[in-house]
Amino acid sequence: MMRIALFLGFLVAIAGPASGQVQVTQLAAPDAFSTPGRDTGLPADLWRGTPAEMALAVLPLLASRPMSPAASHLARQLLATGAPGPEGSTGDDGLAAGRANAMIALGDLEAAARILERAPSLDRNAGLSKAAAEVALLSGDATRACAIAAALAAGRGDIYWLRLRSFCQAEAGQSDQAHLTFELAQTQARDAVYGRLMSARLNATPPGPASLRNGLDLSLSRSLKLDVAAAKPAPAVAVALSGQAPPAPSYDLAGIDEATAALAEALTQGPPSEAGVSALIGAAMDADLKIRPKRQGSALLMAALLDELSSVDRTRLASFAVPEGRSPTGRNVALEAAAQGRRMGETALLALWICAEAGPSGLTVADRARIIRSLRQVKLDEPARLFALEGLAGLK
Repeated sequence: MMRIALFLGFLVAIAGPASGQVQVTQLAAPDAFSTPGRDTGLPADLWRGTPAEMALAVLPLLASRPMSPAASHLARQLLATGAPGPEGSTGDDGLAAGRANAMIALGDLEAAARILERAPSLDRNAGLSKAAAEVALLSGDATRACAIAAALAAGRGDIYWLRLRSFCQAEAGQSDQAHLTFELAQTQARDAVYGRLMSARLNATPPGPASLRNGLDLSLSRSLKLDVAAAKPAPAVAVALSGQAPPAPSYDLAGIDEATAALAEALTQGPPSEAGVSALIGAAMDADLKIRPKRQGSALLMAALLDELSSVDRTRLASFAVPEGRSPTGRNVALEAAAQGRRMGETALLALWICAEAGPSGLTVADRARIIRSLRQVKLDEPARLFALEGLAGLK
């Protein structure tokens, strides 16, 4: 009894003299971006000041719209970074699923897998579970994908899970159940490609060619022993088949204007020199009419990489006849405000929003220059240079 009394007295002593109670520290709930996919070199305050609503608006675009190599590279860096998320993202499973789905679409499968391994709500959120199942299917692990489908506690009647469950039942030799689930899936939302492949799996009918739209198509095509090399894969499937993460983009500089070539070569290593950009601006002023638009476009992209221009160069640049871009004015104002406020994550998201709506090669020179300048303002120097090189290589 004396030992127990001494032990209780020790607990009271360490709890603090005022309250006599043990103090418990409340751990912060995980948010949608804290888990890292890999080391990207971006800072821990990446998302400072960025609202969760901005991420909710942009992430679905990154998962569904093709973008240029420079934009895709920036998106992969941004989403793979482990850092406290945008304001309001704590406990938002939908935002976590949006992040994972965008990473899958961008081909960053290993990073997506690492993030999903630590997702606390995998069995309770259909969006997170779908992302995890797709990563498993793309990785050739249909057994894990089927286990995820079986453990799901919410959204089991959604079309994705019906299609996957029919496949899993067929793989497990449950032919009757697989037929019933397949019919239910096709009744809910008919898909000609899935229908053709799954019918072949269930009824030994001619399967036709392989399909590589997603992980389930890939798994079905492999199960049917189809020639996947003959089919055109979606970006995420292409990465899965290659076994390699998408590399940083590189550009052919052979066709670049001779007045820009030396600066462009230097741009692969760092920012352009002020003297070189000034000379290019002067050359653009004096160029004949035939090559003036291309040279002025080059000068504008290069100038966007500098923190400051001389008064002479600012005056020359203001006289250029490069037309305004296609991005909405409100988005341009928001981008410039985010850059001026040094909000790195918000600036990058707004830049990617513009890129997603422009398509793989649709950025105008004006939109690209605005993006480059904004990225430079928030110290995203490498992405800014890649956007400039991409723009230079694409000038006609």
